Amino acid sequence: MPAVRALLLIVFAFALMGQRDPILVPEVSQHDVEVRQGFTGTELLLFGAVLDPRGRAAGSDYDIVVVLKGPSRPVRLREKERFIGVWINAASSDFRSVPSFFAVASSRPIPQIVDEKTAAIYEFGTDYIQLSPSGAIDPEERARFKDGLVDLKTREQLYNQDFGGVQISEQVLYQARITLPSNVTTGTYTAETFAVRGGRVIASAMTEVEVQKVGFERKVEEYSQDLALVYGLLAVFLSVGMGWLAGRLFALI
Repeated sequence: MPAVRALLLIVFAFALMGQRDPILVPEVSQHDVEVRQGFTGTELLLFGAVLDPRGRAAGSDYDIVVVLKGPSRPVRLREKERFIGVWINAASSDFRSVPSFFAVASSRPIPQIVDEKTAAIYEFGTDYIQLSPSGAIDPEERARFKDGLVDLKTREQLYNQDFGGVQISEQVLYQARITLPSNVTTGTYTAETFAVRGGRVIASAMTEVEVQKVGFERKVEEYSQDLALVYGLLAVFLSVGMGWLAGRLFALI
Protein backbone atom coordinates (compact mmCIF):
# COMPACT_ATOMS: atom_id res chain seq x y z
CA MET A 1 0.00 0.00 0.00
CA PRO A 2 2.75 2.59 0.78
CA ALA A 3 4.30 1.93 -2.63
CA VAL A 4 0.94 2.40 -4.38
CA ARG A 5 0.30 5.59 -2.45
CA ALA A 6 3.74 6.95 -3.36
CA LEU A 7 3.12 6.10 -7.03
CA LEU A 8 -0.21 7.94 -6.98
CA LEU A 9 1.46 11.00 -5.43
CA ILE A 10 4.10 11.00 -8.16
CA VAL A 11 1.46 10.74 -10.89
CA PHE A 12 -0.53 13.55 -9.27
CA ALA A 13 2.58 15.74 -9.08
CA PHE A 14 3.35 15.21 -12.76
CA ALA A 15 -0.27 15.99 -13.61
CA LEU A 16 -0.01 19.30 -11.76
CA MET A 17 3.26 20.15 -13.45
CA GLY A 18 1.64 19.54 -16.81
CA GLN A 19 -1.37 21.69 -15.96
CA ARG A 20 -1.26 25.17 -17.48
CA ASP A 21 -4.35 26.76 -15.97
CA PRO A 22 -3.90 28.57 -12.65
CA ILE A 23 -5.21 27.40 -9.30
CA LEU A 24 -7.55 29.44 -7.10
CA VAL A 25 -6.91 29.56 -3.35
CA PRO A 26 -10.01 31.25 -1.85
CA GLU A 27 -10.79 32.25 1.73
CA VAL A 28 -13.48 34.16 3.59
CA SER A 29 -13.18 36.39 6.65
CA GLN A 30 -15.96 34.58 8.53
CA HIS A 31 -16.95 30.96 8.10
CA ASP A 32 -19.52 31.25 10.90
CA VAL A 33 -21.95 34.16 11.16
CA GLU A 34 -23.91 34.26 14.42
CA VAL A 35 -27.33 35.91 14.37
CA ARG A 36 -28.16 37.26 17.81
CA GLN A 37 -30.80 39.61 19.14
CA GLY A 38 -30.13 43.03 17.67
CA PHE A 39 -28.21 41.63 14.70
CA THR A 40 -27.78 44.45 12.17
CA GLY A 41 -25.95 42.56 9.45
CA THR A 42 -22.29 41.93 8.76
CA GLU A 43 -19.73 42.33 6.00
CA LEU A 44 -17.89 39.37 4.52
CA LEU A 45 -14.44 39.76 3.01
CA LEU A 46 -13.82 37.19 0.29
CA PHE A 47 -10.18 37.07 -0.69
CA GLY A 48 -7.53 34.75 -2.03
CA ALA A 49 -4.79 34.22 -4.57
CA VAL A 50 -4.42 32.93 -8.11
CA LEU A 51 -1.34 30.71 -8.53
CA ASP A 52 0.09 28.53 -11.24
CA PRO A 53 0.42 24.75 -10.54
CA ARG A 54 3.95 25.29 -9.19
CA GLY A 55 2.66 27.63 -6.48
CA ARG A 56 3.91 30.85 -8.04
CA ALA A 57 1.98 33.89 -9.22
CA ALA A 58 -0.21 33.21 -12.24
CA GLY A 59 1.59 36.02 -14.02
CA SER A 60 -0.99 37.00 -16.65
CA ASP A 61 -4.11 39.11 -16.88
CA TYR A 62 -7.35 37.59 -15.67
CA ASP A 63 -10.68 38.63 -14.16
CA ILE A 64 -12.31 37.44 -10.95
CA VAL A 65 -16.02 36.87 -10.37
CA VAL A 66 -17.37 35.99 -6.92
CA VAL A 67 -20.89 34.56 -6.45
CA LEU A 68 -22.34 34.23 -2.94
CA LYS A 69 -25.60 32.27 -2.66
CA GLY A 70 -27.81 31.48 0.31
CA PRO A 71 -29.98 28.38 0.84
CA SER A 72 -32.56 27.81 -1.91
CA ARG A 73 -36.26 27.37 -1.21
CA PRO A 74 -39.46 27.00 -3.26
CA VAL A 75 -41.38 30.25 -3.67
CA ARG A 76 -44.85 31.07 -4.93
CA LEU A 77 -45.09 34.61 -6.26
CA ARG A 78 -48.55 36.17 -6.47
CA GLU A 79 -49.53 39.19 -8.47
CA LYS A 80 -51.89 41.75 -6.92
CA GLU A 81 -54.70 43.28 -8.94
CA ARG A 82 -57.03 46.14 -8.03
CA PHE A 83 -60.71 45.18 -8.30
CA ILE A 84 -63.47 47.64 -7.32
CA GLY A 85 -61.04 49.52 -5.10
CA VAL A 86 -59.76 46.39 -3.37
CA TRP A 87 -56.41 44.63 -3.96
CA ILE A 88 -56.92 40.91 -4.64
CA ASN A 89 -54.66 38.01 -5.65
CA ALA A 90 -54.45 37.52 -9.41
CA ALA A 91 -51.99 35.39 -11.38
CA SER A 92 -49.26 33.43 -9.64
CA SER A 93 -46.10 31.54 -10.53
CA ASP A 94 -44.12 28.87 -8.66
CA PHE A 95 -40.34 28.62 -8.56
CA ARG A 96 -38.74 25.47 -7.19
CA SER A 97 -35.30 26.81 -6.30
CA VAL A 98 -34.98 30.45 -5.26
CA PRO A 99 -31.78 31.51 -3.47
CA SER A 100 -32.62 33.28 -0.22
CA PHE A 101 -29.58 35.48 -0.84
CA PHE A 102 -27.64 36.20 -4.03
CA ALA A 103 -24.70 38.53 -4.55
CA VAL A 104 -22.20 38.91 -7.38
CA ALA A 105 -18.97 40.92 -7.40
CA SER A 106 -16.58 41.12 -10.33
CA SER A 107 -13.41 42.90 -11.36
CA ARG A 108 -15.12 44.41 -14.42
CA PRO A 109 -18.64 44.55 -15.89
CA ILE A 110 -19.72 41.03 -16.84
CA PRO A 111 -20.28 41.79 -20.59
CA GLN A 112 -16.59 42.77 -20.75
CA ILE A 113 -15.53 39.45 -19.18
CA VAL A 114 -17.69 36.71 -20.75
CA ASP A 115 -20.49 36.27 -23.27
CA GLU A 116 -24.13 35.80 -22.25
CA LYS A 117 -24.01 32.02 -22.60
CA THR A 118 -21.11 31.69 -20.16
CA ALA A 119 -22.69 34.22 -17.80
CA ALA A 120 -25.91 32.18 -17.79
CA ILE A 121 -24.08 28.90 -17.09
CA TYR A 122 -22.27 30.29 -14.05
CA GLU A 123 -25.03 32.73 -12.94
CA PHE A 124 -22.87 35.84 -13.23
CA GLY A 125 -25.60 38.30 -12.22
CA THR A 126 -29.22 38.58 -11.18
CA ASP A 127 -30.28 38.40 -14.85
CA TYR A 128 -28.91 34.86 -14.98
CA ILE A 129 -30.26 33.36 -11.73
CA GLN A 130 -31.64 29.87 -12.36
CA LEU A 131 -34.94 29.84 -10.43
CA SER A 132 -36.35 26.57 -11.88
CA PRO A 133 -39.95 27.64 -12.60
CA SER A 134 -42.55 24.88 -12.34
CA GLY A 135 -45.67 24.26 -14.37
CA ALA A 136 -46.60 25.36 -17.88
CA ILE A 137 -46.41 29.12 -18.24
CA ASP A 138 -45.94 31.54 -21.09
CA PRO A 139 -42.25 32.52 -21.45
CA GLU A 140 -43.05 36.24 -21.40
CA GLU A 141 -45.15 35.87 -18.26
CA ARG A 142 -42.44 33.72 -16.66
CA ALA A 143 -39.87 36.44 -17.38
CA ARG A 144 -42.20 39.06 -15.89
CA PHE A 145 -42.61 37.08 -12.67
CA LYS A 146 -38.87 36.44 -12.49
CA ASP A 147 -38.12 40.15 -12.90
CA GLY A 148 -40.67 40.92 -10.20
CA LEU A 149 -39.11 38.42 -7.81
CA VAL A 150 -35.59 39.74 -8.41
CA ASP A 151 -36.81 43.31 -7.93
CA LEU A 152 -38.50 42.36 -4.65
CA LYS A 153 -35.37 40.62 -3.35
CA THR A 154 -33.21 43.55 -4.46
CA ARG A 155 -35.36 46.04 -2.54
CA GLU A 156 -35.04 43.80 0.51
CA GLN A 157 -31.23 43.98 0.05
CA LEU A 158 -31.10 40.21 -0.39
CA TYR A 159 -29.99 40.37 -4.04
CA ASN A 160 -27.20 42.67 -5.19
CA GLN A 161 -24.41 42.88 -7.74
CA ASP A 162 -21.26 44.97 -7.72
CA PHE A 163 -19.52 44.97 -11.09
CA GLY A 164 -16.13 46.37 -10.26
CA GLY A 165 -16.29 45.31 -6.61
CA VAL A 166 -13.36 42.86 -6.88
CA GLN A 167 -9.92 44.36 -6.43
CA ILE A 168 -6.91 42.53 -7.89
CA SER A 169 -3.38 43.28 -6.70
CA GLU A 170 -0.40 42.49 -8.94
CA GLN A 171 -2.38 39.77 -10.72
CA VAL A 172 -1.99 37.54 -7.66
CA LEU A 173 -4.23 38.61 -4.79
CA TYR A 174 -7.90 39.53 -4.99
CA GLN A 175 -10.57 40.67 -2.55
CA ALA A 176 -14.26 41.55 -2.54
CA ARG A 177 -16.61 42.76 0.18
CA ILE A 178 -20.22 41.56 0.34
CA THR A 179 -22.72 42.72 2.96
CA LEU A 180 -25.19 40.36 4.61
CA PRO A 181 -28.24 42.36 5.79
CA SER A 182 -30.04 41.83 9.08
CA ASN A 183 -32.87 39.86 7.42
CA VAL A 184 -30.69 37.05 6.04
CA THR A 185 -31.94 33.48 6.16
CA THR A 186 -30.00 31.03 8.29
CA GLY A 187 -28.30 28.07 6.65
CA THR A 188 -25.25 27.21 4.56
CA TYR A 189 -24.05 29.85 2.09
CA THR A 190 -21.73 28.97 -0.80
CA ALA A 191 -19.08 31.40 -2.02
CA GLU A 192 -17.88 30.46 -5.49
CA THR A 193 -14.88 32.22 -7.03
CA PHE A 194 -14.09 32.09 -10.74
CA ALA A 195 -10.93 33.13 -12.57
CA VAL A 196 -11.68 34.17 -16.16
CA ARG A 197 -9.26 34.78 -19.02
CA GLY A 198 -10.12 35.42 -22.65
CA GLY A 199 -13.83 34.90 -22.00
CA ARG A 200 -13.24 31.41 -20.55
CA VAL A 201 -13.45 30.24 -16.94
CA ILE A 202 -9.99 28.83 -16.31
CA ALA A 203 -10.29 28.05 -12.60
CA SER A 204 -12.96 27.91 -9.90
CA ALA A 205 -13.15 27.14 -6.20
CA MET A 206 -15.80 27.16 -3.51
CA THR A 207 -15.92 27.80 0.21
CA GLU A 208 -18.85 27.83 2.64
CA VAL A 209 -20.24 30.22 5.23
CA GLU A 210 -22.61 29.02 7.94
CA VAL A 211 -25.23 31.53 9.10
CA GLN A 212 -26.97 30.40 12.28
CA LYS A 213 -28.99 31.80 15.11
CA VAL A 214 -27.52 31.56 18.61
CA GLY A 215 -28.81 32.12 22.12
CA PHE A 216 -32.52 32.59 22.81
CA GLU A 217 -33.38 33.07 19.11
CA ARG A 218 -31.95 29.66 18.26
CA LYS A 219 -33.88 27.97 21.07
CA VAL A 220 -37.12 29.51 19.82
CA GLU A 221 -36.37 28.39 16.25
CA GLU A 222 -35.56 24.83 17.33
CA TYR A 223 -38.67 24.68 19.50
CA SER A 224 -40.88 25.94 16.64
CA GLN A 225 -39.50 23.22 14.34
CA ASP A 226 -39.37 20.28 16.74
CA LEU A 227 -42.71 20.97 18.46
CA ALA A 228 -44.58 22.91 15.81
CA LEU A 229 -48.09 22.14 17.14
CA VAL A 230 -47.24 23.03 20.74
CA TYR A 231 -45.43 26.16 19.56
CA GLY A 232 -48.45 27.24 17.50
CA LEU A 233 -50.91 26.67 20.36
CA LEU A 234 -48.63 28.48 22.79
CA ALA A 235 -48.40 31.45 20.41
CA VAL A 236 -52.22 31.58 20.11
CA PHE A 237 -52.76 31.37 23.88
CA LEU A 238 -50.09 34.01 24.48
CA SER A 239 -51.70 36.33 21.95
CA VAL A 240 -55.17 35.84 23.47
CA GLY A 241 -53.78 36.30 26.97
CA MET A 242 -51.99 39.52 26.09
CA GLY A 243 -55.15 40.85 24.42
CA TRP A 244 -57.23 40.00 27.49
CA LEU A 245 -54.68 41.61 29.82
CA ALA A 246 -54.55 44.76 27.70
CA GLY A 247 -58.37 44.96 27.77
CA ARG A 248 -58.41 44.65 31.57
CA LEU A 249 -55.79 47.36 31.96
CA PHE A 250 -57.72 49.76 29.73
CA ALA A 251 -60.90 49.01 31.71
CA LEU A 252 -59.17 50.05 34.94
CA ILE A 253 -58.00 53.37 33.53
